[in-house]
Amino acid sequence: MKNTEFASAIWRKSSHSGGVSDECVEVAGVRSVIALRDSKDPNGPRLVVGREVFLSLVSRIKKDGSAVLRAGEG
Repeated sequence: MKNTEFASAIWRKSSHSGGVSDECVEVAGVRSVIALRDSKDPNGPRLVVGREVFLSLVSRIKKDGSAVLRAGEG
């Protein structure tokens, strides 16, 4: 995706960060995907995943308290 596609994105911080920390992951819905970025580097690289992958990740975090994935897991 081009950087211009993120220009109007509304980025949200995790509710666990208290909304004031600069050290967290931010997410934004962009078209039919979810983008994630490091709040300390808002102009840096972004990870873009499909909505299904993102929902699976969130579900796994809520269930297990972590979401470490090894290559080939999903």
